[in-house]
Amino acid sequence: MRPTSLAALLLLSNILAMVAAPAAGEDTDIGAPPKLAPGQAPPLPKPGPLAEPRPSDQVGFPVALNASVIPPATPIAPATVALGKKLFFESRLSGDGTVACATCHDPVRAFTDGRPVSVGIRGRVGQRNAPTVLNALYNKTQFWDGRVDTLEQQAALPITNPFEMGSGSIGDALSRIARDKDYQAQFMQAFGRGVNEQDMLRAIATYERTLVSFDSPFDHFIAGDASAISKSAKRGWELFNTKARCNLCHASTDNQRDVTVFSDNDFHNIGIGILRHRITPLAEQAERDLAQGHPEILDAAAITSEMSVLGRFLITKKQSDIASFKTPGVRNVLVTGPYFHDGSMNTLWDVVDHYNKGDGVTDPWLDEDIQPLALTESEIDDLVAFLASLTSPQYKKVGNREYMRQLTASKVTRPQRDTARAFGAPSRRSQGRLHFDCSLCRRNPAIQGAPRAGGSARSHRGLR
Repeated sequence: MRPTSLAALLLLSNILAMVAAPAAGEDTDIGAPPKLAPGQAPPLPKPGPLAEPRPSDQVGFPVALNASVIPPATPIAPATVALGKKLFFESRLSGDGTVACATCHDPVRAFTDGRPVSVGIRGRVGQRNAPTVLNALYNKTQFWDGRVDTLEQQAALPITNPFEMGSGSIGDALSRIARDKDYQAQFMQAFGRGVNEQDMLRAIATYERTLVSFDSPFDHFIAGDASAISKSAKRGWELFNTKARCNLCHASTDNQRDVTVFSDNDFHNIGIGILRHRITPLAEQAERDLAQGHPEILDAAAITSEMSVLGRFLITKKQSDIASFKTPGVRNVLVTGPYFHDGSMNTLWDVVDHYNKGDGVTDPWLDEDIQPLALTESEIDDLVAFLASLTSPQYKKVGNREYMRQLTASKVTRPQRDTARAFGAPSRRSQGRLHFDCSLCRRNPAIQGAPRAGGSARSHRGLR
């Protein structure tokens, strides 16, 4: 371990021990997000106990991994964290002073907003679901399509996105806080200089790196407490790594169980939303309109236009990345719905039903691992029980209520259930014998004639 990393980790431990809120009993009774009138922005969340940095003495806290992802150039210092937290809730960074980072990443909702897709300045509705900020420091790329690498870069784009915070520029946003004497003092204390763009983004990212969330019942189970999770959750954990094939994306490797991040940090087409769009014309338009690849232009396309459905393709312009999105982690997944990049699934039962049936043969770019799973109803229940066991103690009460809500809903309606497909034989597509023809593939000589297992990112990976 590098000395700088160890020093950063020890400093983080001291900071979090001083400022973190107690582990349990903090969640509040929250319901569905409030309905909004046309043109109305969501109410601005207020900082509370759940917005505080999390302690490093949580069971399951990955000491070595955490040390490796803290940038040596931006140490975790109390003054920087305090400034970043204040900026995270600062509505003056938006064009009309109504929204902040916390609008889409509300601490009481596990740093999500509870909506299928996010709503920003003047009630403008985006195209994508807000992912949680919890454990975002472990992401190798940020956003659903991985269009930036660091939390500093991620913090910048929503400020100027016209559907999110809507400032004309970072400079415009900065000018609205630069005259504030409190901010002048905090910037000086944190960085030894006045208010500036680079340090503003560094402060927000530093605060976000303190939002580490572990200590779940599953973490206690892995640590040796056999009674920490139910028998159903234990069966679900086995299914997660075997028959249900979740580990093929929700683990750092295919052959080793992941008990920490639950993501391969890769991008996959899992068949969500693709049938509602004319993908090939959109991809051809993206190739023309987004050829320069400027971050602000890509960001606007991802959030404000139908091209959002193209996912990773917006960034790479590679056919194998069409409609592929980043694998999210599954910690606190019970309380961070609705699910998937477009928020199209209401319950974890819907999510598992989607994977259970595989998908049709109408998506030529579908990942090869999306195949019928033949999970029984009791196995689906077990898998959901395991996912629920990943809920951190701050959200235990909310998680219990959400579990009952989703369970009740699953007994009434299961729009994704397709038992015949779930228990059917794998299609010719999933066996790799059928190649789908499209104009994008016809223009790529490397792909012509190549066998594809569903045209997936994995089956095309060698052609990149």
